[in-house]
Amino acid sequence: MYDLSNLKPSPGSTRDRKRVGRGMGSGQGKTAGRGQKGQRSRAGGNVRVGFEGGQMPLSRRLPKRGFTNIFSKVYAIVNVKDLEQFDADSVIDVVALRQAGLVRGRIDGVKILGNGSISKSLKIVVDAVSSSAREKIESAGGSIEVCGG
Repeated sequence: MYDLSNLKPSPGSTRDRKRVGRGMGSGQGKTAGRGQKGQRSRAGGNVRVGFEGGQMPLSRRLPKRGFTNIFSKVYAIVNVKDLEQFDADSVIDVVALRQAGLVRGRIDGVKILGNGSISKSLKIVVDAVSSSAREKIESAGGSIEVCGG
């Protein structure tokens, strides 16, 4: 039985740290694994990320196009055919879609698209819905409530 008093990492999962500069017999003596001379061998010496020794860096050589919209929303897409797995007259929201495995990860909302068909009456609460999906769901006797989005 496991309890907090006898927890240990599994065998082989941890290693001792490399003790550098502790004599020639250690295998990491003299230059302590830093090689001979140069900026990286000095105390406090290193180059910043992206620095290419004075050559024009790749990030500045490549052309820049477009922009990134920092206000864009990331919608999880769920098709009408995926809703067929739910029981009739059930309420489908983001929580139900996550539990069913149809929605994963970090999202700003859920959008229902009209790919496929549906035969059950469902009450759906999502952030966005396409016109074809709305038509199919309502023709099957279901209802859609759009919140947020």
